[in-house]
Amino acid sequence: MRPEVAQRLSINAELAQDLLKGFIRDEVNKAGFERVVFGLSGGIDSALVAYLAVHALGKDRVHAVLMPYETSSPASLSDAREVVDQLDIPATVVSITNPVDAYFQNVDNVLGVGASSLRRGNRMARERMSTLFDFSAYLGALVMGTSNKTELLLGYGTQFGDMASALNPIGDLYKCQVRQLSRELGVPDSILNKPPSADLWADQTDEKELGFTYDDADEVLYYLMDLRYSQFEVLELGFPEALVQAVMKRVMQSQYKRKPPIIAKLSPRTVSIDFRYLRDWGN
Repeated sequence: MRPEVAQRLSINAELAQDLLKGFIRDEVNKAGFERVVFGLSGGIDSALVAYLAVHALGKDRVHAVLMPYETSSPASLSDAREVVDQLDIPATVVSITNPVDAYFQNVDNVLGVGASSLRRGNRMARERMSTLFDFSAYLGALVMGTSNKTELLLGYGTQFGDMASALNPIGDLYKCQVRQLSRELGVPDSILNKPPSADLWADQTDEKELGFTYDDADEVLYYLMDLRYSQFEVLELGFPEALVQAVMKRVMQSQYKRKPPIIAKLSPRTVSIDFRYLRDWGN
């Protein structure tokens, strides 16, 4: 990452931590909940959410759910358990292998064709979020998301899967900022130093699938989104054209994932168009 961009994206970790702890406390209370539940994958994003939640609410009000699939890396489960042990938080392990495999066994027979890696990965992500919302009902806990700003802008997530949650404390942190804050909060080195992966199939890594590194994406996105540079202006800075086009294409094609369902307008007051109030209206 270019030094000038790295400096601009460097955050005041103490201030960011205080703001995010306050955000978690306020939003959980506004929603009328006492605790939170989230998926702990063994990756850096969910680990950071775990540390922030414990600092904000206390360990007894935070519940982690570990949801491995049979092809998940054993190291992922081990890293997730290390976070659980360090924070001393309640946690439950729920394998998603049987429900995912049962679905595809049935649907593959109906369609007469095996599922692609994309379909299986999406099903796994949605199975995990479905599990979290079931735990939400069981525990009376608000579901927290773990998608960072880079992933959200690139659309690198599953709609109604890992991108679905009631509360997301790290959605305005670029991946490089997630790393910085994670180091400050004491996330284990085994998590800080491993390649980012959704762990949906063997040897899968985010950057291999994206075709560029998170650092490269963070730089381009910072100019395009935060500074509102045009693509031409970003290219003038010396970034490769293929990189800028690939990043921008992902941002544009994934806009639907960042929006609520679009409702056709027929009446004088339509939900999300005319019928719009502050999030905490009525509280």
